[in-house]
Amino acid sequence: MIRMLAVSVLLSLVLTACNRPVSAERAYAQCSEQARLAERPRGSVGIGGGTGGASAAFDLTVTSDFLRGRDPYVVYDTCFRRLTGAGPTRPLIL
Repeated sequence: MIRMLAVSVLLSLVLTACNRPVSAERAYAQCSEQARLAERPRGSVGIGGGTGGASAAFDLTVTSDFLRGRDPYVVYDTCFRRLTGAGPTRPLIL
């Protein structure tokens, strides 16, 4: 019985910690990034050479928000509200 009570208290503390709102600055950074990726994909290409021979790298990031054509400003607003529990404190600058 005591073990069951201890487990339920610990579980409730963990779940409460997961739902804790983040700071407005952190939310701005994370949500701005999501909005930028909703506006357009991001990619990079790298080519190099050295004593070991030639090398190349390619990276492409495409989000489902971009593929669905979601408005970046709506993505930003929704993300900010989800993370902080309140509306954005700063406007989105793309």
